[in-house]
Amino acid sequence: MTEIVVTPASSGRDLRDFIRFPLKHYAQDPLFVPHLIYERKKFFSPSNPIFQFTDVVYFLARNEQGRVLGRVTAHINERHNRHAGEKTGFFGFFECTDDEAVASALMTAAEKSLRERGMTLIRGPFNFSTNEECGFLVQGFDRPPFLMMPYTKAYYPDLMTRLGYEKVKDLLAYEYQYQGSIPDHLVQFSRRIRERKQIVIRPINMKRFVEDVETIFRLYNSAWSKNWGFVPVTEEEFRAAAKDLKPIVDPSIVLIAEKDGKPVGFSVTLPDYNVLLKKMNGRLFPFGFLHMLFGRRSIKRVRTLLMGVVPEYRLSGIDALLVYDTFERGLARGYRSGEMSWVLEDNVLMRRPLERMGAQIGKIYRIYEKVL
Repeated sequence: MTEIVVTPASSGRDLRDFIRFPLKHYAQDPLFVPHLIYERKKFFSPSNPIFQFTDVVYFLARNEQGRVLGRVTAHINERHNRHAGEKTGFFGFFECTDDEAVASALMTAAEKSLRERGMTLIRGPFNFSTNEECGFLVQGFDRPPFLMMPYTKAYYPDLMTRLGYEKVKDLLAYEYQYQGSIPDHLVQFSRRIRERKQIVIRPINMKRFVEDVETIFRLYNSAWSKNWGFVPVTEEEFRAAAKDLKPIVDPSIVLIAEKDGKPVGFSVTLPDYNVLLKKMNGRLFPFGFLHMLFGRRSIKRVRTLLMGVVPEYRLSGIDALLVYDTFERGLARGYRSGEMSWVLEDNVLMRRPLERMGAQIGKIYRIYEKVL
C-alpha cells in the first residue's frame, strides 16, 4: 500500500505545487478551464485583503516519491463567525486523485487543524468564502463552467459522503438561450412594474466607475446580509475585485436599479471570458494575452454573478425587472446564451423570475458539512 504523507504547504515551492496541481489533475479533461497562474499567485499573496480576517493552513498530500496527490485548505473566516454567531471552520480548494485514502488523509488533516483552533463544525468547499468559488459539482458535468465558477471531479461528492460529510445546501446555476426576442407578456410585465413602482434601471457609468462600484458595494452588503452563508465584504475587498474585473466589464449589462433617484438594487453580468481562458491554459505569455486582446468579440456567453435588492424593496418586483433587463440588454449586445449563478435552492424569489424567462437549471453545486 502506498504511503500518503500530508504536510502543510509552507514553502514557496509548496505553494507553487498547490497552485499548479489542478493543471495536471485535469490535463485530460476537455471541459476544465484553468485559472491564470499569475492570477492565482496574486490571489494567494498575503496582500489579498481577505487575509486580514482569514486564517488559513494549506495542505498537500504526496506519495512516497513526492508526487502530489491532492490539496486542501483549512481556514477560519473571522467575519463569517462574527456575523453568523458560529464556530465554523471551512475547507476549500479541494482536489485529489480518485482514492478514498488520499481524500481521508487530506480531510483528516483539515479537520484536526480546525479542531485545534477551536472550531466545532467544518463546511465547504469554499475558496475562501461564498464571495468566491464554492461547492462541488453534482450535476452538469457535460457542460463547461462559466466565468469564476468551479468545475470539479464527478467522484468528489461520493468521497465526501464516505468520509461522513452531509449536504447542507445546493447552489443552482441557471442557463438560458436568447431566442431572438423576449415574449410579449414579459415585456408588458416589465412595463407595469416600471410604471407602478417608478423604477429606473441604468447601466453603470465607466466615467464614474469608482462611485458606481461603491454604490454596488453598499447594495450588496445590504441585499445579501440575511442570505445563507453570507460573509460581509469589506470595501477594500470589493474595490480590489472591481479593479481586477474592470478590463472585462461590459457596462451595458452591469445595472443599478433606482427608486426616486435612490439606488435600491443591482446586477453584475460579465462576458464569459472562460471561452478565452480555456485557450490560454493558465498562461498569459507568450501568446495567451493575444487571445484576451483580440478574442473579446467572439464571446457570445455571459454570466450574471451578482444580483440583489435591498430588504425594504424585496417584494416590489425589482428583482424580476433586473432579470428582464439583463436578458433584454444582453440580447441587444449580441450575446446568445448565459448563466445566472449561483442561486440558493430555497431562494424562491429569485428562482421564479428566472424560470419565467425560460432559464433552466444547468448545474448544481453542493456544500457539505461535518461536526468536528
